[in-house]
Amino acid sequence: MKHLIDDSITRLARATLLAPFPGAEAPGWLLDELERGLGGVTLFAINGNVPDNERLAALTAELRKAGDPIITIDEEGGDVTRLAHLTGSPYPGNAALGAVDDVELTRRVHRSIGAELTEVGVNLDLAPTVDVNSADDNPIIGIRAFGSDPELVARHAAAAVTGLQDAGVAACAKHFPGHGATVGDSHLGLPVVDADLDLLDRRELVPFRAAIAAGTKSVMTAHINLPHLTGSEPATLSHTAVTGLLRERLGYQGVVVTDALDMRGASGVIGIPEAAVRALSAGADLLCLGSQEFAGSVRDILAAIVAAVESGRLPEERLAEAADRIQRLRAWLAESRPTTPRPRSATPEVGLEAARRAVRHTGELPPLRSPLVVELAAPANIAAGSVPWGLSPWADEVLRVDGATVDAAELLTRATDRSLVIVVRDAHRHPDQRRLAVTLLAARPDAVVVEMGLPIWLPAATHIATYGAARVNGQAAAELLGLTAR
Repeated sequence: MKHLIDDSITRLARATLLAPFPGAEAPGWLLDELERGLGGVTLFAINGNVPDNERLAALTAELRKAGDPIITIDEEGGDVTRLAHLTGSPYPGNAALGAVDDVELTRRVHRSIGAELTEVGVNLDLAPTVDVNSADDNPIIGIRAFGSDPELVARHAAAAVTGLQDAGVAACAKHFPGHGATVGDSHLGLPVVDADLDLLDRRELVPFRAAIAAGTKSVMTAHINLPHLTGSEPATLSHTAVTGLLRERLGYQGVVVTDALDMRGASGVIGIPEAAVRALSAGADLLCLGSQEFAGSVRDILAAIVAAVESGRLPEERLAEAADRIQRLRAWLAESRPTTPRPRSATPEVGLEAARRAVRHTGELPPLRSPLVVELAAPANIAAGSVPWGLSPWADEVLRVDGATVDAAELLTRATDRSLVIVVRDAHRHPDQRRLAVTLLAARPDAVVVEMGLPIWLPAATHIATYGAARVNGQAAAELLGLTAR
């Protein structure tokens, strides 16, 4: 009898896990886990899971032969793209859409993203980001947010959710209860948001309410500390945050997904298996494990969950509740999944339309003479990873330089009798970019500055703001400058 009980608990526990895996083919251990009821997988470009769309579609079809998995990916558009990680996204990100502030355009962009995901077999997109970016120095949200105004973010959150789900892909509004006021990165530590419930109600929670009202099928938790709400715990592991605030106060009854549990904000002190147990206890349903938690980690996490149930720390009913919500999500996906071709095809041209409408310029843009484009290197956002950006597809000569080490005099010499275009990315957060830009502009006040992050620091009389570094953002800037594709 005990063996049967253990099997039942283990199967319930397994249903809550979103496992990663290496490569573009499913390993045997993963297929075995799927046959035994694994909840699903998370696809990571850094793991080689997304070589191209054709092979990705073949991979997801192979996964479905072994079970009925939830197949998730981070496809936000803009700077955070997995399908286009080799080229840059054909869709601008949230900041650009917020700058345009056309909710129908936002819906169309996300519907097209959803259609692309449907074509490759992904059924849950870990998007949209609905954080209110109220901290200029936020290192992890920034350009991923629709903006800093809660009502603007709310209306675009609802539009994004609607667009994705119109395409048959479940949306995941993130990062609850709001990562926008942080100046730390939860990949590296536990950021603090010093906001009481009243401030959360007026700022962070406004877009989540809109996403819930729009019918979002899932919500992702944040590994942030809110001392007024969660004490010293991360929100992901806090019953007060997940069950009390999200379930009871906001009335959300869909699937709660954790942000990756390998992030230090969740498990840096206690380890991933313990974080998994605490997240389930708090009220989470699906556990995103992270990018490198393969077969051995899955076994350890399962063992920890089963042990917690057997010891009484984690009620079996909590696991059953999570499994029931996941099954309801699967039922919705089955109803929404196209079985025959129908008018859900992607319309990537909407991405360039949105990028062109988002781009802004100040000052008179002069005709360029044999332009030298100098791009000031910026460290990659951990969430976005290394994705191509800049003007190199359109400019004849582009120099990517490190603002801390490059010789400004040499750059100025190379730009003699030529137009100079200086490309920065979130310069307000990177002092080396600012110092070099100021030095170059002191000698060349006629230079044009292109900001491909948030346009907070713009020192030039003539500048362009793209509100993102997706490929289409670069193209929109290049068109304004009179550059053409090479």
